[in-house]
Amino acid sequence: MSVMLDEIYEQPKAVANAIDREHSNVAALVAELQRRNVNHVVLAARGTSDNAAVYAKYLLEIVAGVPVALAAPSVYTLYDANVRLANSLVIGISQSGQATDVVQTLSAARSAGALTACITNIPGSPIVEVSDYVFLCHAGEEHAVAATKTYTTSLALVALLTGLWAGHSGLLEQLREVPDQIQSTLALDSAIGAASERYRYIQECAVLARGLNQCTALEAALKMTETSYLVAKPYSGADFLHGPIAMVSEGFPCFLFAPDGKAYPSMVDLALKLRTRDAELVVVAHNAEILGLAAKPIEIPVEVNEWLSPLVYIVPGQLWAYHLARNRGHDPDKPRGLSKVTLTR
Repeated sequence: MSVMLDEIYEQPKAVANAIDREHSNVAALVAELQRRNVNHVVLAARGTSDNAAVYAKYLLEIVAGVPVALAAPSVYTLYDANVRLANSLVIGISQSGQATDVVQTLSAARSAGALTACITNIPGSPIVEVSDYVFLCHAGEEHAVAATKTYTTSLALVALLTGLWAGHSGLLEQLREVPDQIQSTLALDSAIGAASERYRYIQECAVLARGLNQCTALEAALKMTETSYLVAKPYSGADFLHGPIAMVSEGFPCFLFAPDGKAYPSMVDLALKLRTRDAELVVVAHNAEILGLAAKPIEIPVEVNEWLSPLVYIVPGQLWAYHLARNRGHDPDKPRGLSKVTLTR
């Protein structure tokens, strides 16, 4: 048995727990945001948590209309900058709560007059000490080095915050459906395991998405890199056309995440361009149109609101990373040279 695979399968319950148990805490923050008339958000994170922050930037700006910046923690940890953050909300995301540079960023933000909050899986961790509001993932202890359930629960908490802040009842109602949608998507496990065998010798690939699922491309690429030691290069589908597409020649593997929604037409256009270069396409989608362009189509069995699709579409990425590592003879639970907690300054 694999700890990573077990934790992938724990995600429906973990996401439901996070939504249910943190609703009142998130609502309390939203009341304070409205009282203070906060109109700007800064996010600080590293690694997988930074990919969750990318999702938060897109969702908060699209749904709540709040401008969001991604912090460069070294601005605070290396350069001791004094950034004017009054009337801002600064959110740190760290599954362990021990990311030194993220903690220091929140501490500096609090000193500058910002309201601070954190998303973490560990109560009592250092990030909690510098946060005015604390949101726990309630995912249970995560043993595998490659984070899975703490990522999706972080996304769920971001969606909960966005829905409450924007007063968007439709988003909140659909968020409640996500655990079942993840459960349905886990049925792809054996098919993904079989499909990944074809790619066990690849040394590099491109991982592509647009808009809200930019975080999915980033996270899926990170999971493949962590567990299979290959060079998985994540790009926005738009940025990919501005130069990097030149790397694609016959048989070059390209993974496309293309849920229905605003970004979908541009992903179809990208897939067609890649076909002209004879790329090897692995496509994760619900729509038969783009799946028909793939050498290896992975059909998501449920319809998902694009705003919430990153919570569901990353699951095939996680499963792919797990099975690819196994097919290459690696242990995905214990990637070489990595530890569960990484401390950087």
